[in-house]
Amino acid sequence: MGGDSDYLWGRFLVEQGLVDSEYQQENQRFYGDYEAGTLDIYAYQAFMLQPLTGRPLHELHAWRERFMADKIEPIMLPKADQLLNQRRNAGDVLVIVTATNRFITEPIAERLRIPHLLATEPEMIDGRYTGRTVGLACFQQGKVARLEAWLAETGHDLAGSGFYSDSHNDLPLLNRVTYPVAVDPDPKLTRHARECGWPIISLRD
Repeated sequence: MGGDSDYLWGRFLVEQGLVDSEYQQENQRFYGDYEAGTLDIYAYQAFMLQPLTGRPLHELHAWRERFMADKIEPIMLPKADQLLNQRRNAGDVLVIVTATNRFITEPIAERLRIPHLLATEPEMIDGRYTGRTVGLACFQQGKVARLEAWLAETGHDLAGSGFYSDSHNDLPLLNRVTYPVAVDPDPKLTRHARECGWPIISLRD
């Protein structure tokens, strides 16, 4: 996608009048921390999940459908679809490994036809979100740990594996796979990829 779904979710909530204007300021602050590599993922998830807390699922799913139509569909990249189809045709197992919570990313994975999703998991009790996360956040080194747990559960391994990322926050996992690829990378990842001789590609041309 040609954008960050977490950040766009925050903007969507503000534009829909579902949160106050101060929410956007905090959203921007957290995004700056993410870009700097200093994000407190658990504080951020508490912030992101708070608007979901205690609301009925049918209302939240209606929000999410509007979000997909208004913010996600316009930034879907045709070259990304082509790349995914190449990987499918090669027989690869496709997995999204993302720090963004499952509430936001589940319909995105469905839209991209990627069957496996490793995301930060929001806690739900009696059909309502609590605002807390469950288990290890899928961020930085946590992505590696979550993926390794999934590999152990499913019997897959990382032999011949590839990982595509635009963020230096993903260096732990990029360094773990066989074929790391930087995709429209941020400046820190661009420098690292050049130093390591990793491919750098763009899906936005």
